Amino acid sequence: QVQLVESGGGPVQAGGSLRLSCAASGRSFSDYALGWFRRPPGKQREFVAAISWDKGENTFYAGPVQGRFIISRDNAKKTVYLQMNNLEPEDTAVYYCAADNLIRGGADYESAYDYWGRGIQVTVSS
Repeated sequence: QVQLVESGGGPVQAGGSLRLSCAASGRSFSDYALGWFRRPPGKQREFVAAISWDKGENTFYAGPVQGRFIISRDNAKKTVYLQMNNLEPEDTAVYYCAADNLIRGGADYESAYDYWGRGIQVTVSS
């Protein structure tokens, strides 16, 4: 079992930056691939970024955030991060972190992930 708790969200102006953190409890954090998803207002939850297990050598991103967001992990701290730069109003959403220990390379679809955080709000104003 893994429990995930997001932090670091809040309001920000367009062009600004935020770093989301997701702290995990439980064992064997390095065995899990990790992902970030988001739910914009009135829309379905969508993939943002993912990082592979262990050293996190593989990362991949959704098109709209490519080049602006960076996912990383610190296994010693049992934490995954999402650095969000040059934020746009379209990035406004509830952001969720997720963990999976089967598809260790990470995945861009929700059903791959077994564990989810409760989400945290990010609001980007123009």
